[in-house]
Amino acid sequence: VQEEKIFAGKVLRLHVCTMEGAEWLEEVPEDTTVEKLKERCLKHCVPGSLEDPKTVTHHKLIHATSEKVLTDTKTVLEENIQDRDVLLLIKKRAPPPLPKMADVSAEEKRKQEQKAPDKEAILKATANLPSRSSDRSVAQHSMRDFQTELRKILVSLIEVAQKLLALNPDAVELFKKANAMLDEDEEDRVDEIALRQLTEMGFPESRAVKALRLNHMSVTQAMEWLIEHADDPAVDAPLPGQIPAEATAEGAASSAEATAGPSSEEGGEEAKDELTEIFKKIRRKREFRADPRAVIALMEMGFDEKEVVDALRVNNNQQNAACEWLLGDRKPSPEDLDKGIDTNSPLFQAILENPVVQLGLTNPKTLLAFEDMLENPLNSTQWMNDPETGPVMLQISRIFQTLNRT
Repeated sequence: VQEEKIFAGKVLRLHVCTMEGAEWLEEVPEDTTVEKLKERCLKHCVPGSLEDPKTVTHHKLIHATSEKVLTDTKTVLEENIQDRDVLLLIKKRAPPPLPKMADVSAEEKRKQEQKAPDKEAILKATANLPSRSSDRSVAQHSMRDFQTELRKILVSLIEVAQKLLALNPDAVELFKKANAMLDEDEEDRVDEIALRQLTEMGFPESRAVKALRLNHMSVTQAMEWLIEHADDPAVDAPLPGQIPAEATAEGAASSAEATAGPSSEEGGEEAKDELTEIFKKIRRKREFRADPRAVIALMEMGFDEKEVVDALRVNNNQQNAACEWLLGDRKPSPEDLDKGIDTNSPLFQAILENPVVQLGLTNPKTLLAFEDMLENPLNSTQWMNDPETGPVMLQISRIFQTLNRT
């Protein structure tokens, strides 16, 4: 008996397949290397392929069950291949050809062309251009002019809406509906679920309400604020610019009296004039609500509360613009905000001639939107997204921008 047969390893019967559909059995000892097994497989399915030594390296064996690529230097036993396992003989994908030098140069050239110019290139290209000094304060001033003009437009449109509602046969009912909407004060509403979460943590209710209003009803931010100001002596002080409860109750009583004022039985011009005057009183009694966080931030800079509220009112609760107004010439003044636009101006005439605006002015909700934006400009986005008032505001904005460019 030959020695190699005495010490030979276990013979495994392996099922080999190719991508072309060929199948056969290979019987190999378990100490056979994967490379030798691959040579036997190639010799079986591709006669004469071994004449090219690269053929073996261009193929690979894959264990079908584990989807593992077998390593050429390991034995069948080391790869844990069992009897009757299935192997796949697959030709490796050819590696992509190396790019030619001409292609590399073209790619580098393309990258250089797409590269942004450096400071030196910019200065060289703009050397012959006339110098211009762009003042950013001018752009900000133009924005404040736009906001001031828009406010004037709203003041005048409120007058028109009041007269149109007074001419309606159902004027009193429309007034009651508009007045009820105007009495809805979103600023005083607190998220009950958020408030309960904070009170359950042990925070006092009044302090939790203040924290939620300062942090836009965010429980996490309100909790951080409460912890940060736990030892602050002024933590329970009312928010700057906030209307006291007594004033709110008094305003509600005035609204009730105003609602009961006009009678559905009254007719003629006197009733219409009285209704218009009631609308004017409602607008005059409503006060601007300054953003509490902006008030606190500006007061910490040393400004008085009244002038801070005036600055925020002039600049639509924009803290940065209000700061510049306080440090600048303080124009326009708060008194200028109560003035309407020239009713004979082309801008106002174009707005009134727009059919969408005309239809919107007969809707009490539009009056509510105008009044609310005068009181708190931060709510403008809400009314721009409203399906009833949004189209009206969009038309006013488009007309303003169109005439402002001409």
